[in-house]
Amino acid sequence: MTTMREAACPKHMVFGPCGGVRPDLACEMGSHRCPFTERPAVTWPQRPAGGPVPFSSLLDAASRGPVVLTDLTLPAFDRAAVGEITGILRGSCDAVLVGEHQNRPDFPPTLMTGLIREAGGVPWLTLTCRDRNGLVLEQELAGLRVAGADGVLCVTGDGRAPGVRPDVTQVFDLDGTRLAGLAAATGLAVAVPEAPHAPPRALRPERLLQKQRAGAHLAVLNHVGTAAELGAFVTAARGLSVTLPIIAGVAVYTDERSARVLQSFPGLELDPAPVERVLSSTDPLSAGIDAAVGEARELLAIEGVAGVNLSGLASARGETAAAEIKAEIGRRIRSADD
Repeated sequence: MTTMREAACPKHMVFGPCGGVRPDLACEMGSHRCPFTERPAVTWPQRPAGGPVPFSSLLDAASRGPVVLTDLTLPAFDRAAVGEITGILRGSCDAVLVGEHQNRPDFPPTLMTGLIREAGGVPWLTLTCRDRNGLVLEQELAGLRVAGADGVLCVTGDGRAPGVRPDVTQVFDLDGTRLAGLAAATGLAVAVPEAPHAPPRALRPERLLQKQRAGAHLAVLNHVGTAAELGAFVTAARGLSVTLPIIAGVAVYTDERSARVLQSFPGLELDPAPVERVLSSTDPLSAGIDAAVGEARELLAIEGVAGVNLSGLASARGETAAAEIKAEIGRRIRSADD
């Protein structure tokens, strides 16, 4: 693996590009062109040694039928809220996904795992390379296994926005693919992200293949504009021998703020027509729930899609209201699959 790429990429990535490439192919952390748009892809040196897949209730459920993974949106450093919101979602999904945000730190992953388990949830923790060096990432992975995480989502991480904690170093010792390899070697169930709509789109299926070779067990995709576009991505990935179960992103929004937040993320695409229908409805709450359930059913009909990830702010009325909305969507999706 070449160090030239690492030197040219502000995130020191070897297996790029990240999901933050701008439409003009500029780096999300600067005005220069993403170096991975002009150079041959790096290939993972070898497939991981064969062996049993670590047990994960989410992976087990995905092997038997469609699954629902729900983003756990929480107020920061609020133990009571972790229990309350996990309790609201319990029974409506197969697992909850805890994110890591560049502008809002929260409890460390190992502590969050325990709190979610106490509340009866199945925790998948996102681990990013932005704020931890390689040694601390090793510690976190070992801790997650002991704490009982059902799995880990390995992400390079977005760059910190200008003016957000300028006193804190952005590390990026590893990228998401190399972190996935480390996590698999630790014995954890490993999920990896991919952004099918992020430019350059032609490179995205191959990136997912390299993550599979690194040891990933599951793929969680960013939102894609239409089901047809998602289907084309899945077909291209399968054509490259990607066999990972694929979890498709479902956008959850019921008001102006929750829709606009989703539309602001790089590498994420929403179809503007259903957004407009929800926001112009006389009852945007019900319309937003209906839209998410409809999108989920459409995506689950695509061959190769093993489940959906209910993602997004959901509501401007706070985290509890958002959890209730996602729980209703999850129950309706799961009832249709019974």
